[in-house]
Amino acid sequence: MLIAEPDGSHFKIVDAFSKSVRLGVDLERTGSLSNAGINRTLQALHVCSRKLRKLGVKNSRLVATEACRRAKNGEQFMGRIRNETGLRLEVINPAEEARLAVVSCSPLLEPLAEHILVVDIGGGSTELVWVDLSEVAPEDKMKTMLDLRPGIEDVTSLPGARIVDWISVPLGVATLMQRFSDVQEDGAKFALMACYFEEMLENFSPYNDLVDPSILSKLQIIGTSGTVTTLGAMHLGLKRYDRNKVDGLRMRAQDVNAVIERFLELGPQGRRIEPGIGKDRADLIMSGSAILQTLLRIWPTESVRVADRGLREGMLFSMMNADGVLESRFKDDG
Repeated sequence: MLIAEPDGSHFKIVDAFSKSVRLGVDLERTGSLSNAGINRTLQALHVCSRKLRKLGVKNSRLVATEACRRAKNGEQFMGRIRNETGLRLEVINPAEEARLAVVSCSPLLEPLAEHILVVDIGGGSTELVWVDLSEVAPEDKMKTMLDLRPGIEDVTSLPGARIVDWISVPLGVATLMQRFSDVQEDGAKFALMACYFEEMLENFSPYNDLVDPSILSKLQIIGTSGTVTTLGAMHLGLKRYDRNKVDGLRMRAQDVNAVIERFLELGPQGRRIEPGIGKDRADLIMSGSAILQTLLRIWPTESVRVADRGLREGMLFSMMNADGVLESRFKDDG
């Protein structure tokens, strides 16, 4: 949860809350949300509900994603949330989830980047959006990213911007881990997860169509998820997480690989007691790492930009953009 108020061209955070609830851990095996995951999520949502009431929030958007889209008991769970917490969540479709990932990362665009691959590794799915901005002026790129809609053409008045392709892969850190939960050997499990994720990219056109090397030299990959921020924190050697140091960090592909090698060396038990990972993420970090390393191998680029932002920031930027709060920034920057 993120509560904020407009602050010039950005926003000022009033309150925030985050809790790993592992809602989709058993989804791959059972097709349903587990009672334990539901109870953990309800406890977290009670906290959110109290904060929203206390601060008198009027303009809000509350969403659920892949785990609730796929679960047989997803609709029933939405009803329990309404009845027990008073919160009304909307289950958004993959296209909207992909759009919000793009919007959240728009402030991290580099002026010289002409192609953008936004990667959002969630618990139940991974969204990839490839945007071609080669014909957009540097000062217009952020505005263009805010206006783009996956699956919808001609949504921006700025010439040249287009979504080459987008995909929602039904594998996230929880569902990918669950699929290979019976594999005991750590390295073998990691390799199998990476291979299986790559197989799921066959419908993504940048995967099937050979990407010109000149495009790769101007490609910027932006990764947003707990996986990517944990990798960034480990790369920096942080014992306590510091968003100000991690958000916007550039990591070279070899830096990412070095951290993943460190994860493998630690093993399952070592990862659980490693301060930079934490108990809540220890079981999920390897599946997320397999996804990111696979993408960096397929589309080798100089670095990946770490984004400690996601659906929450995407929703805030979208609401402020719709209200015209950000308009002055674009006019001033132009």
